[in-house]
Amino acid sequence: MIVYGSSMSPYVRKVLAFGAEKGIELEVRPIGLGSDDPEFRQASPFGKIPAFRDGDFTISDSSAIVAYLEAIRRDPALIPVEAKARALTIWYDEFADTIIGACGTKIFFNRIVAPRFLKREGDLAAADRAECEELPPLLDYLERMIPESGFLVEDRLTLADVAVASPFANFRHLGLGWDLSRHGKVKAYVDSILARPSFKHWVEREAAFLARASAP
Repeated sequence: MIVYGSSMSPYVRKVLAFGAEKGIELEVRPIGLGSDDPEFRQASPFGKIPAFRDGDFTISDSSAIVAYLEAIRRDPALIPVEAKARALTIWYDEFADTIIGACGTKIFFNRIVAPRFLKREGDLAAADRAECEELPPLLDYLERMIPESGFLVEDRLTLADVAVASPFANFRHLGLGWDLSRHGKVKAYVDSILARPSFKHWVEREAAFLARASAP
């Protein structure tokens, strides 16, 4: 099974961590956004990452990919069957992808991707607004919602945790600080999930890559 993309993307990282937690071996083919690679374009007609191939089956979008992985290997179950738990898991996946992810993209793209890899100035004002105005309410929400168990749904690891933690690796690469008096529970939660082997391998590789990219 092949995943096209870079783990620097929280969506690609989500798929890779999900697969690792399921015990599914995934081959990563490094592909950038908008690549014209024909195999990639067959799997992702609109050039979005991640894209996925399993034999002659192709699909794109991280949520579609993890749904496929869940279906082909039921254990361990990372998408609950019980109705309320399943709905909550899908909500957190959507929250991570479209709300946290959108906020994080404004910060990461403008401070890291644009200047280091596209060799052009990012919109730093947009990044600052996202960090100072958009991100704190999202952290406030998570601070209220994280159970004492340290897992968002059913007091065990699910897709909800994999999806929500993934964008925070990008925040870590940015060196964003934490107001521990306000968001201490979120930080402990994120640190715990990102310390899992399924994430740790990729986050450390990304950090090393960014260090090399920023070296003179």
